[in-house]
Amino acid sequence: MKNIFDNMANFEDIQDQFDDFEQAIPLMSEEEEKELTQSEVPDELPILPLKNTVLFPGVVVPITVGRDRSLKLVKEAYESDKTIGVVSQKDEEDEDPDEKDLYEVGTVAQILKLIKMPDGSKSIVIQGKTTFKVEEFLQKDPYFRATVEPYRQEMDIEGVELDASIRSVKETAQKIVNLSPNIPSEASVAINNINSPNFLLNFISSNLNVSTSDKQEVLEIRKFSERMERVMEFLNKELQVLNLSEEIRTKVKSDIDEQQRDFYLRQQMKAIQEALGEDGEHQEIASLRKRAKEKNLPEEAQETVEKELKRLERTPNSSPNHGVIHNYIEWILDLPWEKYSDDNLDLENAQEVLDDDHYGLDKVKKRIIEYLAVLKLKDDMKAPILCFYGPPGVGKTSLGKSIARALNRKFERFSLGGIHDEAEIRGHRRTYIGALPGRILRAMKKAGTSNPVMMLDEIDKVGSDYRGDPTSALLEVLDPEQNDSFADNYLELEYDLSNVLFIATANSLDTIPAPLRDRMEIINISGYTLQEKTQIAKEHLMPKQIKENGLKDDQIEFKDETIKQIIEKYTRESGVRSLEREIGSVCRGVAAKIAKGDDGGEHVVDPDDLQEYLGKRKYFSEVAERTKVPGVATGLAWTPYGGDILFIEASVSKGTGKLHITGQLGDVMKESAMLAMSYLRAHSDELNIPEEAFKYWDLHIHVPKGAVPKDGPSAGVSIFSAVASIFTQRKVKGTLAMTGEITLRGLVLPVGGIKEKVLAAKRAGIEKVLLPQKNEKDVAEIEEDVLGDLEVQYLERMDPLLDIVLEDEAVRDPQKRFKVSESYKKKTSENSESTDSTEETIVME
Repeated sequence: MKNIFDNMANFEDIQDQFDDFEQAIPLMSEEEEKELTQSEVPDELPILPLKNTVLFPGVVVPITVGRDRSLKLVKEAYESDKTIGVVSQKDEEDEDPDEKDLYEVGTVAQILKLIKMPDGSKSIVIQGKTTFKVEEFLQKDPYFRATVEPYRQEMDIEGVELDASIRSVKETAQKIVNLSPNIPSEASVAINNINSPNFLLNFISSNLNVSTSDKQEVLEIRKFSERMERVMEFLNKELQVLNLSEEIRTKVKSDIDEQQRDFYLRQQMKAIQEALGEDGEHQEIASLRKRAKEKNLPEEAQETVEKELKRLERTPNSSPNHGVIHNYIEWILDLPWEKYSDDNLDLENAQEVLDDDHYGLDKVKKRIIEYLAVLKLKDDMKAPILCFYGPPGVGKTSLGKSIARALNRKFERFSLGGIHDEAEIRGHRRTYIGALPGRILRAMKKAGTSNPVMMLDEIDKVGSDYRGDPTSALLEVLDPEQNDSFADNYLELEYDLSNVLFIATANSLDTIPAPLRDRMEIINISGYTLQEKTQIAKEHLMPKQIKENGLKDDQIEFKDETIKQIIEKYTRESGVRSLEREIGSVCRGVAAKIAKGDDGGEHVVDPDDLQEYLGKRKYFSEVAERTKVPGVATGLAWTPYGGDILFIEASVSKGTGKLHITGQLGDVMKESAMLAMSYLRAHSDELNIPEEAFKYWDLHIHVPKGAVPKDGPSAGVSIFSAVASIFTQRKVKGTLAMTGEITLRGLVLPVGGIKEKVLAAKRAGIEKVLLPQKNEKDVAEIEEDVLGDLEVQYLERMDPLLDIVLEDEAVRDPQKRFKVSESYKKKTSENSESTDSTEETIVME
C-alpha cells in the first residue's frame, strides 16, 4: 500500500528544478488561508481535467501536461492572468473526456511555474485557491470552458472543539509518518507548523492514500466538522494497516533472529566437536563415502555420488539443501545396482512349485517353464513382459508369488488401479519439495535385488488427467529394448530394469492403450470349470479357511457333493473368491458350535447342512425360464468377469411395421437386430411368414437386465432366432444356447470368449451350444472333461439355423396369427399417407 504522504517526495524535486520556488509547503496563517479561499471566483473559467489528482484549496501540486487540449489551455492561461479551473475526471483511463465524464465541483488554481521537460511535455506547479461548481460548459475545443459559481466551504465549529479536532488529526497523521519508512521526517515538522485548520485538513486530504472518488467526496463536503470526520476515518484505517504491517515486520525479524541464534549455536557446537574429535557431520559424510566405495556402482553413478558428497560438505546443516542432497545420495546408495539373486533353474522343482500352488493354468505354467529353460541355456536372456488377462478371482496375483518362489527371486507387487499422476511411475524432479523416486525404483529398493519378480496389478485401471498419462510412462518400463536404461526423474541416472520379470494383470484389455498392449505377452486365464473349482477347494481353499478360522483338520470335513452344491447353488463366478468366502462361512459356523461346547467330534458338512450355515439357495438354473413361449432365445455373452447367459425376448403387436429395441443395447446390437429383421423378411416365403406380419405388426426386441449396458456382435444369432421364433410361432428349444455374428448375406462369423461362454452354458444347465464354424479351434483348446456331455454344433450360414433351433410344431399358424382385417389395412394405409415420409421406422428406446 502506498503511504498517504508519498506525494511529499515530489516537492523536493520541485525545489531542485525551480531556483526561485522557496517554499514547497506553504505554511500559511489563518488570515492568509482565509484571504486565499475567500477570493472571488470568476464567472467563466478555462477548465483543466485532471486524471488522478484532486486539487484542494491552498495545496501546491506539480502537474504534468501532455494532452494537446490541456497544453493550449495552459499556454494561454500562463500568458494572461494564470488563473484556471481544475476538475477531476471520473475515469482515470479516459484520454478524451466529455463534459459528463468530469465532476461538477472543482478548484480555482493559480499557475505558479511552467517548465518544459526534456521529453517535450510541460509541467506546471499550481496552487489551489477556492472551490467552485460548474454551471454550464460553454465549449470543448480548443479546450473546456465553463460558467461557474462559488462553492464555499463552511467552518461550523470553533473554540475548544476545534482545537481538539485539529490536535486529533495532527496526532494521527504524525503516528502514520513515524510508522511509515518511506515518509521523510520533515513531514511531521511540516504538519506541526500548519496553523490554519482548513489548510491542515486540505493538505492531509490531498495526500491521502485513497481513490480519486474518495478525495472528491471530501472536497465536496461543505461543513468542516463533516470533512474532518471523513478524513479521520481514512487516517484511522491507514493507521490500522501500518500497525499490522509493523507487527508482521517485528515477527519476521524475531524469526530471523532465532534462525541466526541457531546458526551461531550450531557453529559453536561444530567447533567443540572438532576439538574433541567428534565431528558428527564429517563422520556422516565419511560413512557415505565409504558405502559408495564398497558398493559396486556404475561409473556414472559413482561420479554423481562423489560430486554430491562434495556439495554436501560445502552445505551447512541449517540449509534446506543439506537434507535434499543427503536424501539423494542415500537413494543412490540404497538401490541394488549390480546385486542379483541366484535363479533356481531346476525345471522339475519349478514345475512342482507351480503345481503345488495352483491347480490347472497349464498354459501359464508352460510359459514359465519355457522361460526357465531358455535362461538355463542362455545366461544373458532379457526377462519377458507377461500380462495375465482374465476375470477376477482366477489367481492372477497369487500366480506371481508362485513364479517368484519357483525362480527363487524376490517378489514385489504394487497396484496401478486409480493412478492418475505420471510422477507415480517416473518420480518427481528434485526441485519439488518432498520429491521421491517413482514406484518402480521404490520397489527395486525394497526388493534389494536387480532381478525381482515385479507385479503391476490392475494395469487396465490406470487413469489419465492433467497430471499426465501413467500408461505412457510405462511404455519405457515394459519395453525389453528400452528398459535397460530406464530414466527416473528424481534419480537422473540410467537404471537397468532388463533383468526384472514384469508381470501385469488385467480384467479387460479394452482400456489398455495399444502401444502398451503390444509390448506385453498376453496370457489369457479363463474361468475355472466345476471340476477345477472342486479340486481347488479341496487342495487350497479348505485347508486355508480351516486354519484361518481356528479349526483343526479333524474337527471338520466337507463331502465332495457339499463342495459341488456350494459352487452351483451359492456362487456364480469365473474365479473362486466367492467360493472361498462361502467355505469360510461354513467354517465359522462350525467354529461357533465348537466354541459353545459342542465337542461331538468331527463335524461332517452335508449338502443338507448348507442352508443352516449359508442360508437359502442364492442361484437357480434358468433353463426353465427360457422358452415356454415363442420369441425367447438364449444367448451366450462374455464379460470382464467371465461368461454369462442372456435372454433375447421378442414380441409383436398391431402397428405399422416399426421396430422397437430396449434393454440398454449398444449400436452394434441394434444393428444386429436390423440385420435379423432384413434377412427374415427376405426369406419370409420359405418360412411361411405372411407379408402382413412385417407391414401391420410392430416388433419389440428386449434384453433383460435393462440397467446393464450391452453391446457386441455375438448376439446376432440369438436375436435372429428370437425374431424368427415370434414370426414363425415356433418355440426355441429350451436346452440350447448360441452365439455368433450374422451378416446380411446369411453368414455366421466367429466371435471371442468361447471358453468363458461354454463354461457359462455348463453352469446354466445347457445341453447344446451353437457356435460359428471358425471357432472350432477355440473349442479344441478346452479339455474334454470340461465339455463333458455338452454337445457342440457349428454353423457357417444362417440357413440351417432355424431347423436346429426351433421346435418342429408351431404354436399357432402364422398365416392366421398375423392376419388383419381389411378395415385395419385401410385405416393403417390412410394414417401412413398422412404421416411425413421422412418419419423413422425404427424406435430406439
